[in-house]
Amino acid sequence: MSIETLQSYWYIIVSLLGSVLVFLMFVQGGQTLIYTIGKNEEERKMLVNTLGRKWEFTFTTLVTFGGAFFASFPLFYSTSFGGAYWVWMAILFPFIIQAVAYEFRSKPNNFLGQKTYEWFLIINGLLGTVLIGAAVSTFFTGSEFSINKTSMINLTDPIISRWEGPANGLEAVLNWRNVALGLAVFFLARVLGTLYFLNTIADENIRKRSKKHLLINTIPFLIFFLSYVIALMVYPGFAVDPLSGTVFMEPYKYFHNLITMPGVLILFIIGVMLVLAGIALPLLGEGKRGSTGIWLAGPGTIFTVLALFLLAGFNNTAYYPSTYDLQSSLTIHNSSSSHYTLTAMSYVSIMVPFVVAYIWYAWKSINNKKIDAAEMKSESHTY
Repeated sequence: MSIETLQSYWYIIVSLLGSVLVFLMFVQGGQTLIYTIGKNEEERKMLVNTLGRKWEFTFTTLVTFGGAFFASFPLFYSTSFGGAYWVWMAILFPFIIQAVAYEFRSKPNNFLGQKTYEWFLIINGLLGTVLIGAAVSTFFTGSEFSINKTSMINLTDPIISRWEGPANGLEAVLNWRNVALGLAVFFLARVLGTLYFLNTIADENIRKRSKKHLLINTIPFLIFFLSYVIALMVYPGFAVDPLSGTVFMEPYKYFHNLITMPGVLILFIIGVMLVLAGIALPLLGEGKRGSTGIWLAGPGTIFTVLALFLLAGFNNTAYYPSTYDLQSSLTIHNSSSSHYTLTAMSYVSIMVPFVVAYIWYAWKSINNKKIDAAEMKSESHTY
């Protein structure tokens, strides 16, 4: 395959991983609801344990997403992870305390106490979702960095990319659009968390409260998501001249991308409709039908987020724009690995369907039976 085909292929792979990560954040969203939906220790134990069976999926996907970006687009990795380190440290720290919380929450004689670990889970659910949403938003709003590839020959200071802002990435939270997407991801994660509870827990009280909070969290999710999408369509975007590679601001760039790429438009519309259908099922249906919303909203989330990633990187667009120096903006063409590296990685990617099949099998096996109070009393290993 040509280098251009490989670059597009790996950008799609990375985008798909990021989309799956956003879906799997139902774990983080559910964690923020353990005191809201769980009113006693028995109920909270059921909530934590149904989430505990899936938290490693989220963590592993986050690591895989970062690793795939590093291997396929190393200049993005060195620029973002090397410059905006305060943001990434702020994101990674909540995931570290999440792992600690699931490991030690139910251990006897843990010196911090069970409630401390439960608050670790809540902190992870809040910060992890909002900060990742804000970080993804910078793909459209830009960041304060500069690129100078000639620095490679400077033996005393061979640094290619530099972060020019003093906050090292934390300035992203000062942009209302970044905050809006961060909050949209937060409330979406809570929506998905309630749908997951409905699908995996056999307890009538939890089901009733989950339905109530499904509606409560859907409203702010729609407000923040629609606000972000409308702003995305009307704000100027970072376009790239295909001949010269010059980056410039184009009015309504992302709206033009959506119209120019009908496949992405269809993907976005189907994704949004699936999310709405997944939310509507439990609110309008009962029984088994009312517990299957996660199987519509989950793929819907993946399709919608994937469409947004494709809007950011395809159709001659800078997927990681610089507001400090437009010409330092990163595209899938100027930030990728070599043709050899991308080709070698493509052979490895042949294994992806087998990995997905294994994850699906493990998921179904773990969720073969809904959690109930009796299982929590008889189960030898609980979180």
